[in-house]
Amino acid sequence: MSPLPEQPLSPLDGRYRAAVSGLGQHLSEAALNRARVHVEVEWLIALTDRELFGSHRLDHEQARRLREFAAEFGQPEIDELAQLEATTRHDVKAVEYLVRAKLADLGLTSVSELTHFACTSEDINNLAYAITIGAAVRESWLPKLRAVIDALRQRAIDARHDVMLAHTHGQPATPTTVGKEFAVFVHRLDRIASQVEATEYLAKFSGATGTFAAHVAADDTQDWPAISREFVTSLGLVWNPLTTQIESHDWQAELYSRMSHANRVLHNLCTDVWTYISMGYFRQIPQAGATGSSTMPHKINPIRFENAEANLELSSALLDSLAATLVTSRLQRDLTDSTTQRNVGVAFGHSLVALDNIERGLGEIDIDRERLAADLDSNWEILGEAIQTVIRAEITAGRSSITDPYAMLKELTRGKRISQADLVAFIDRLDIGPEAKARLRTLTPAGYAGLASFLVGFIEQP
Repeated sequence: MSPLPEQPLSPLDGRYRAAVSGLGQHLSEAALNRARVHVEVEWLIALTDRELFGSHRLDHEQARRLREFAAEFGQPEIDELAQLEATTRHDVKAVEYLVRAKLADLGLTSVSELTHFACTSEDINNLAYAITIGAAVRESWLPKLRAVIDALRQRAIDARHDVMLAHTHGQPATPTTVGKEFAVFVHRLDRIASQVEATEYLAKFSGATGTFAAHVAADDTQDWPAISREFVTSLGLVWNPLTTQIESHDWQAELYSRMSHANRVLHNLCTDVWTYISMGYFRQIPQAGATGSSTMPHKINPIRFENAEANLELSSALLDSLAATLVTSRLQRDLTDSTTQRNVGVAFGHSLVALDNIERGLGEIDIDRERLAADLDSNWEILGEAIQTVIRAEITAGRSSITDPYAMLKELTRGKRISQADLVAFIDRLDIGPEAKARLRTLTPAGYAGLASFLVGFIEQP
């Protein structure tokens, strides 16, 4: 058998590439190196702006060209870094040499020793990761999550009056509406999205063990913590003053836990929608040219939701692992985080694939209102809850002498199917006031959804 041409190993870079392509702008190795260059350049400019160690402030054009180099980081720089790292065997040192080479090109060799000045590699890395992960969340993952929430919100509003038999423990239960059930997921996901949006992206910039030792050795007259704080916050991050060699990654653990929580809520949505499809409550809309089964031509399989389930599970497995492992580093530093953080994009990617499938799947289902009505009409016994509750109110008001309404309705309805006529005959024999009796006679399963449609209003956009 002849060997294949070089192929992507991960489906994220193959089959699912279209759904995750934007992530490469933030969470690829190239994106990380671009952010590293950005951090190195900004640190050098911050030092020269203060004219430290006899340096002079870069003029406007020099600073512009240096920042342009970082901003336009592309394939030539990617290739050059690969060559440098082949020699250095150290990714951040290769970035330092790349910046030094650019300074030489720009005639700025007089400040080249301020490149990576007093930095440990993790000073650069933790800032770069915070920048790239934050951008991936804000520009890729959150917008897709919000798109799914918006799709759910619209479905909830559109179906707010579509009464549906509920199934607590998988058994017929007090009715709800399709819209209210969608609204529950909107409310849950909205909360988590807001928590993700409020994430603090922490960063440190304090040297080999977080003590500013090299900084003070070079110049003990400077307020290095203040300089560090100003530099970190200038990059849109939150300064962490107390760390070891590494930033402690607690913010990452918080973020990944919230994202994994969102994944699990979405997984719950998928299993519910899948179940409603299997019950016939939702119809799947045939897609032109699609095949459900290679042998059974009649089938339309709920593949969007099944695919989403699997990708959500993979994403959460990785996110949970990241959240658990990143918060531990032996003594002042070990390298376990170096490898794990390189998989952040994989964790995000599987979640994005799932979100894409859910959004598309929601557009490929419709409500079977006839099936909803038929199920409601076949389960009059669910009104036992309403009847015994009304009797209790009548007893309290002194209009009934019944002693155990729950037991009475349990005897009538538990494990049984009863008809409307059976229920009306039972109501007619009840010792309750005439108004309550008249109200119960008109009650139907389809009319017993309480405030379900009203509750949808809590997720409507203002």
